[in-house]
Amino acid sequence: MIQVDIDEERKEILKRYRRLLRQAKPVLKPGDTKLIKKAFNVSQEAHKEMRRKSGEPYIYHPLEVALICVEEIGLGTTSIVSALLHDVVEDTEWELEDIEREFGYKVMTIIDGLTKISGVFDYGSSQQAENFRKMLLTLSDDVRVILIKLADRLNNMRTLQSMPRHKQLKIASETMYLYAPLAHRLGLYAIKSELEDLYLKYTHTEVYKDIVQKINESKTIRNKFIKSFIQPIEDELIRQKFNFVIKGRPKSVYSIYSKMKKQGIPFEEVYDLFAVRIILDSDLENEKADCWQVYSIVTDFYHPNPDRLRDWISTSRSNGYESLHTTVMSNTGQWVEVQIRSTRMDEIAERGYAAHWKYKERESSSKSTTGLDDWISQVRGLLESNDGSAIEFMDDFRGNLFHDEVFVFTPKGDLKVLPFGSTALDFAFEIHTEIGAKCIGAKVNQKLVPISHKLKNGDQVEILTSNKQKPTEDWLNNVVTSRAKAKIKDALREDKKSAILDGKEIVQRKLKQMKMDFNSEAVDKLRAYFELKTANEFYYRVGKGIIDPTSIKSFKIFKENQKLKSKVIQEKVKDESTFTKEIKSLKGPDRDQLLIGEDMDVVDYILAKCCNPIPGDDVFGFVTVNEGIKIHRTSCPNALELLSNHGNRVIKARWTSQKEIAFLAGLKIIGTDRVGLINDVTKVISNELKVNMRSITVDSDAGIFEGTIKLYVNNTEHLDQLMKNLSQVDGIQKVTRFD
Repeated sequence: MIQVDIDEERKEILKRYRRLLRQAKPVLKPGDTKLIKKAFNVSQEAHKEMRRKSGEPYIYHPLEVALICVEEIGLGTTSIVSALLHDVVEDTEWELEDIEREFGYKVMTIIDGLTKISGVFDYGSSQQAENFRKMLLTLSDDVRVILIKLADRLNNMRTLQSMPRHKQLKIASETMYLYAPLAHRLGLYAIKSELEDLYLKYTHTEVYKDIVQKINESKTIRNKFIKSFIQPIEDELIRQKFNFVIKGRPKSVYSIYSKMKKQGIPFEEVYDLFAVRIILDSDLENEKADCWQVYSIVTDFYHPNPDRLRDWISTSRSNGYESLHTTVMSNTGQWVEVQIRSTRMDEIAERGYAAHWKYKERESSSKSTTGLDDWISQVRGLLESNDGSAIEFMDDFRGNLFHDEVFVFTPKGDLKVLPFGSTALDFAFEIHTEIGAKCIGAKVNQKLVPISHKLKNGDQVEILTSNKQKPTEDWLNNVVTSRAKAKIKDALREDKKSAILDGKEIVQRKLKQMKMDFNSEAVDKLRAYFELKTANEFYYRVGKGIIDPTSIKSFKIFKENQKLKSKVIQEKVKDESTFTKEIKSLKGPDRDQLLIGEDMDVVDYILAKCCNPIPGDDVFGFVTVNEGIKIHRTSCPNALELLSNHGNRVIKARWTSQKEIAFLAGLKIIGTDRVGLINDVTKVISNELKVNMRSITVDSDAGIFEGTIKLYVNNTEHLDQLMKNLSQVDGIQKVTRFD
């Protein structure tokens, strides 16, 4: 048992509490300190018997969350109090009524939004998605709910090392799937970058360590380079009497990893490893002109890349972000990204929504509505209209978080900002739901285009409508905005409801003719006979004429009984807890939940085809609805969504014993072509390492050789050795594994 020094812990708690008060001092009004102290005492008392997985007192967590709210997001007293109390209702005897009585209605609504939903969830629904939808519902009243939730998530990610491996994967993936895009959308770039880096640290640990080590190794050279790069700019800015700060900062680990993965290049070939940021102390009315003047100074010394100029000063991004970005060529032949912004813009860029509100109060009404306000209005609309499943809602909501934007105009010249990839149909729904529902096409820059036409920056769009038009299922493939998707789904749902009612009447009539009772048992047998998941799906198909009513007569009840039996067997294992019970009853309580290899002969599993795991890969198990347990690599392209939306169906999995089984793997080879290259490659594969090949395809163009090989290996060590040997063949530049 761990020995705890109570006195030391008390001192540490007090130290953290005092630090919180020091950081909050600039935003405190008279009486606020008393309220924060009261919240701290309540939280400390409520959590006094509780400890985190790391063994630390639980009170550290609410204190750290409150500190992030103040220090890194810039929130005030109400948020501090809510952060200190955010787990009290969920984990202790305290009720929401007690919170309202002691701390007021505002704090109570924020904590209600932060308190997880408890209770039973339908199979196939996702608890995480349900919780998130509930939290977003409070967005209509108070954005602080989401900002505190982001602070809570950031602290959980910072302390993730004390959690078991499968929990680390689930929490990290959920963070990457949802919270990092949300931080991005609310303009919290520092938090977004840290969440992404921490995700990488726990899901691709070796890659993360490797990049961090290489960044640190190149630190001295980088600092020397930045110093010589900014020297002439600095001298000229001083000469022109600008008040400014210049920072050279490395790109985040995750953004370097993304670039390496996207472009298929090693760390050494990622040239823009850092950005130089120039922050001007400038008045609101002069800041735009000042930024452009500084741009002119930078481009006097270094040649800009004309394709890499980003002007988010004239029109800010929809999350409120304002800055001028350019990429210039340094004297050493290296591209450098330069960001130019004012102090106000920098604070909004770092602190996002909270800073946006702070400055909004000072600005004129002409500048007071931003894309961020519009987006929050859209989220409210989406929440009000959405009555589908939580996962469906999550997909729609997520789709609008990480997009770049296109700027388009109405016929009267009003500017509309839409996500990149938006179509004429998206634009129609942006104008009005009725216009969207009746849209038959559009005129873009006076030319007739279909509803699926993708819009470009600067397009002027006029929508054409017809009263006979109705939304169809295909429309969902022609839109990207969550607003358009939600409205189309609403219309389709109404249409589906009437088709279900029609179908139900037809089924009742047919069963009556067949002298059979119309009851749930009969309908369930019919549903299973036609291989449909729900009775409503069956009614809908009958109502729409997809299932011919006469074919209802032909279903065979004995055949159906067999189908139902197999369904029952498939649905026996639903989630991790029931699966664990099944395993324990078969293996005894002291064995691992899931062992892949010789010991897994009791439970069937399938290796997922999306990522072809092989022994030695980092893996997890996933309970599917129809195919039992599937094993995925943690780096699988589908892992993020599975771990985020269906965490309750994720099972710990690891390779224990390895038979000499061959697993299929794929390699991509790039190099310079020469006579005999293929022969040398096949020698390494077949003769040296005795590996069987399934297929090899080679393409040579203008002296560049590209090949893909599918082959059978025993494990990751076997594959690594093969890749090492292949990369030593004369002419081979790069060998990479593909899924």
